[in-house]
Amino acid sequence: MKKALLILFFITCKIVIAQSSVGKDTTNFTDANGKKQGKWIILNKDLHKECYKDDQKVEEGKFVDSKKTGLWKEYYCNTNIKSVITYENNRPNGYAKMYNDNGKIKEEGMWKNNRWVGDYKLYYDNGQVQQAFKFGATGKREGDQKYFHPNGQVMIEGNWAEGKEAGPVTEYYENGDMKSVKNFNGGNIDPASVKTFEPKKPIVKTAVETKTVEAPPIVAQKNEKNNLGKPFNGEGYWKLLNSNKQVTKDGTFAKNRLIDGKVYFYNSDGILNRIAVYKGGKYVGDSVIEE
Repeated sequence: MKKALLILFFITCKIVIAQSSVGKDTTNFTDANGKKQGKWIILNKDLHKECYKDDQKVEEGKFVDSKKTGLWKEYYCNTNIKSVITYENNRPNGYAKMYNDNGKIKEEGMWKNNRWVGDYKLYYDNGQVQQAFKFGATGKREGDQKYFHPNGQVMIEGNWAEGKEAGPVTEYYENGDMKSVKNFNGGNIDPASVKTFEPKKPIVKTAVETKTVEAPPIVAQKNEKNNLGKPFNGEGYWKLLNSNKQVTKDGTFAKNRLIDGKVYFYNSDGILNRIAVYKGGKYVGDSVIEE
């Protein structure tokens, strides 16, 4: 009887010890080989970013052998979520959402092999969808594509193949009335097919909140004079760099707006994870990132 009681006591102690160890905090764990494992919360005291406090959370997620894996969240210095991105082997690979600092969603879609694939949406600051695109496996636009006015009305709609307009593309006024119809073949317009229309109803412009964005602290202009470090004037060809001397924009500008060129996006570790391509002042798709 005493032996049975001792055995029961021993088993009970093991259960209590096991239960107490379950709740132990294993956040920010580094294994014997110096590799990050499991859940990590990265504070600004390790990154030294501007506008964040030292004890403020900048991002959080899971590491496997020091490589980001699964869902990662990044935050603005006002504590609002900046992005929610799925990682695989330290690269964005899965569904991704980016937000404005006011908490409203900015863009979302599936990210795979360093490009957008499937359905993708870009939003205005007022929360309305600005672009609703479909991307193929190679990152080029395929199928039905739509642009929207800030009031939610369709601006442009048509079919794309291999990243180029294919067939009729219809444009609309903000009041929903048809503005024009143009036929394309492989991205080339048939001038004889163009039809334009006057609006049937009054057009009321929708105000959209705009933000002033300061030019990066370091800029360079490619020309014979090599104007490295010259102030950005928003006209002509420019290559803009961030404080880490990484390219952020490269192309032709007019009135401070990128007309033809590329925009480069980096994560908090400085890894390039997206290249957006602009033509004629409009976003047309993403470029493949060379490994």
